[in-house]
Amino acid sequence: MKITPGKLKGLNAVADKRGVIAAAAMDQRGSLKKALGANTTAAMMEEFKVAVSRLLTPYASAILLDPEYGLPAAKARARNAGLLLAYEESGYDNTQPGRLPDLLPHCSVRRLQADGADCIKILLYYTPFDSAEVNDIKHAFIERVGAECRAADIPFFLEFVGYDPAGGDEKGLAYAKQKPEIVRASIAEFSKDQYAVDVLKVEIPVNTKFVEGVPAFAGQKAYSKAEALDHFRAAAAAARRPFIFLSAGVSNSEFNQSLALATDSGVKFAGVLCGRATWKDGIAVYAEKGLAAFEQWLETKGRENIEAVNRSLQGASPWFATYGVQSAAALA
Repeated sequence: MKITPGKLKGLNAVADKRGVIAAAAMDQRGSLKKALGANTTAAMMEEFKVAVSRLLTPYASAILLDPEYGLPAAKARARNAGLLLAYEESGYDNTQPGRLPDLLPHCSVRRLQADGADCIKILLYYTPFDSAEVNDIKHAFIERVGAECRAADIPFFLEFVGYDPAGGDEKGLAYAKQKPEIVRASIAEFSKDQYAVDVLKVEIPVNTKFVEGVPAFAGQKAYSKAEALDHFRAAAAAARRPFIFLSAGVSNSEFNQSLALATDSGVKFAGVLCGRATWKDGIAVYAEKGLAAFEQWLETKGRENIEAVNRSLQGASPWFATYGVQSAAALA
């Protein structure tokens, strides 16, 4: 296995000294605007992102930002932190079924590189249970982005988030029972060479609130703890690329419980791209008390949250371990 120089450089740039990706995520746009309130301006979005980047990246290997509001935050990040930039439009096309994606019209991979990106990230809403027609469109979409990243010799991070095409509750028990197969099958699909994905950013394959025997358990059982561990192993067995976990908006405590399950399962996950589990509780502080109070919150509770996630990464493996080597240099 060999990796091209640009891709190797980019992957090393967003990993820590162990080769683990301990990255913060701050590329939220539509959801962040909504959370901050109806009167949120572009300047406020930039200010919020700059504060998160400046105060949390000293404890992260990288930060994921968007080119719409996040470029000032990219300049404010700590020197130790690599940069991933999002390439997709926020949200999805809700005028038709299938949650179809689109790219930012003013961006290209080369333009994002010029903005300083070490890696490119795409978010895709995906389930193997949607129609073949919808998924064929999404497969072609990812093939195009993968080819563009390959031509520019920059790593491609693909994040996929599952959903119920019938419109069911993705936080409910019925979906929790489907989730392990949605995650496993999605990993298997986008591990294929045709997509040229370098790192898979994946959901926790279980909903921890439905795992009997963990602190987050809310009373309804979808899986025993042993079954949950098996779901982690099945998802990992489908991966032919390094994979990292996303926090998907759960609390810091619940995300760390999920990472503990990943560690207990023995799978070789390569780290995290963790956003809201680190900083979302600070949104109300910023909205109600302003920037100075939010910065104080980030310096205390925000730092506490990201350091808790970092402790949970003791069970993570270097990204290059997926390829059976002892160092990234062996792939050069």
